[in-house]
Amino acid sequence: MNILIIEDDRQTASFIQKGLIESGHVVDHAADGESGLHLAQGGNYDVLIVDRMLPGRDGLSIIQTLRAQGMQTPVLILSALGDVDSRVEGLRAGGDDYLVKPYAFSELLARLQALLRRSQPTQEQTILKLRDLEMDLLKRRVTRGGVSIPLQPREFNLLEYLMRHAGQVVTRTMLLEKVWDYHFDPQTNVIDVHVSRLRSKIDKDFDTPLLHTIRGAGYLLHDPEAV
Repeated sequence: MNILIIEDDRQTASFIQKGLIESGHVVDHAADGESGLHLAQGGNYDVLIVDRMLPGRDGLSIIQTLRAQGMQTPVLILSALGDVDSRVEGLRAGGDDYLVKPYAFSELLARLQALLRRSQPTQEQTILKLRDLEMDLLKRRVTRGGVSIPLQPREFNLLEYLMRHAGQVVTRTMLLEKVWDYHFDPQTNVIDVHVSRLRSKIDKDFDTPLLHTIRGAGYLLHDPEAV
């Protein structure tokens, strides 16, 4: 996605921007309302992330101006104002979603993806497959090539997240928030240890490795022989 962040708090903007870039998106940033409006009007963005309280011009005013000009780009509003009236006001101003601070990056990313998701609903998957690796979510069972692979609960959750994002580079930030429910970096090698254990179970006795470390980026679960 090509994303514009309009956020005056530079630490917050930097955190969001870093996570989105790690997730493979192109990100621009404006630190005040007037600059944000100018960029939004002139850029070809897939989605806008707009803080509600901004210097120069507030976020709702930006959204109302864009909507009045006929721009239908999806908008996710960020705000510390989480009461019902504030959320309703934001949505009525033309926002498509409203996320209350503080929030987890994984939720922000999921909401951005939901804004672009097409209308038809998809059935919830209960069986995940990649090559000869199969995960039964209902029975909590994993097999590869028909051989049962026993996993600890955390390993199971880690593999599920990787399989749901097969073919995509998954960053440490995403794994910390989604699998460990950490919203900070504990500065430990907990992810490396669990990935190593998981790799030894799903790859060690098989010809084709599926779980790969992408140096400086994260981890990738994919079938290297797939077209």
